[in-house]
Amino acid sequence: MNYSFTKADLILSKALDDTFSVQDGVICDTEQKNSFDLSGYMILPGIIDLHGDGFERHLAPRRGAVKNIQEGLRATHAELAANGITTAVLAQFYSWEGGMRGPEFATQFFETLQAFAPSVPSTLLPQLRFETYMYAHYDNIVALCPKYDIPYLVFNDHLPHKELAAGKRPPRLAGQALKAHRSPDAHHAYLRELHEASDRVQKHLPDLIEALGDTILLGSHDNASAKEHATWAERGISICEFPETQEAAEQAHQRGNCVVMGAPNVLRGGSHKKNVGAKLLIENHLCDALASDYHYPAQRLAAFQLAPQIGLEAAWALISANPARILGLEDRGTLYCGKRADFIVVNKKTQGIEGTFAQGDPTYLTGELAKRLLLS
Repeated sequence: MNYSFTKADLILSKALDDTFSVQDGVICDTEQKNSFDLSGYMILPGIIDLHGDGFERHLAPRRGAVKNIQEGLRATHAELAANGITTAVLAQFYSWEGGMRGPEFATQFFETLQAFAPSVPSTLLPQLRFETYMYAHYDNIVALCPKYDIPYLVFNDHLPHKELAAGKRPPRLAGQALKAHRSPDAHHAYLRELHEASDRVQKHLPDLIEALGDTILLGSHDNASAKEHATWAERGISICEFPETQEAAEQAHQRGNCVVMGAPNVLRGGSHKKNVGAKLLIENHLCDALASDYHYPAQRLAAFQLAPQIGLEAAWALISANPARILGLEDRGTLYCGKRADFIVVNKKTQGIEGTFAQGDPTYLTGELAKRLLLS
């Protein structure tokens, strides 16, 4: 599709004046035969989501109702497009929790995503959220990443260590056991086994990281202190996801690591778990990118909420240019000539998205914009 849009405000663009042209899926500076007046609209770079698990509700709209992962991904793509997301990292657990977060489902998900992703113009990338204490699965993780082209792995530790160390039954044990197809006693025993394997984990984790190689991005999740992030950084981790304290974020920046926070944290005015607020880190230049986390509309809404304080270009960079840089995707994130035509069209009055385009193709179109493009 080749076309030009005129008279729109262009955000994060360079040398395009007031005409925005697309030729063969790429932004260009040559006005095309098909030209449309977009007075009253802004054109912004497509949103790049570094970490989102909102797709889970499409895969299983009710608990245990997983029927067709591919159709769930199709619904996910539609929601992503409606929220201006043109590149999405789908964060899939590989966890002792079982069910949709268990190893078997993760493998099935990655296989289905690998087959589905080329069928849509948006970019859908997998992220492997690996529970660090699952030491018996280290070899499988090394094999899984290249097999399913997984570019990004983040280490989690959601074990209830405090309760396990005190000999108590962790909360939600019965529900987790049910998902994992274990009895509550067997599940509790498995969690204790993982908890007590700290020495084994610390011994073999460096080998796992070395085996993964330098072709995959590695992150750590929910770092609670400067010391904790320093430990991960010394192992070769370069991304600090959702740090719980300012000191952890400061340590990450001192080491040249990227800090990713959740956009819902901005909208709520703070963390729902009473951790450090994303706005505070942004004000102190300690946050590089905002991810959707669990709510796909959050990135756009957070950027517009931040714009009066830091400017729209700086706010939008948190969800476009900066995530592109972190992922090593040099072909997107800004509206420069030669870049991939991933962009959104926003109504200036309502700040609502009326068009999303990936590789120049429309993935979402509505409102007055749809009328202008289809009826002119």
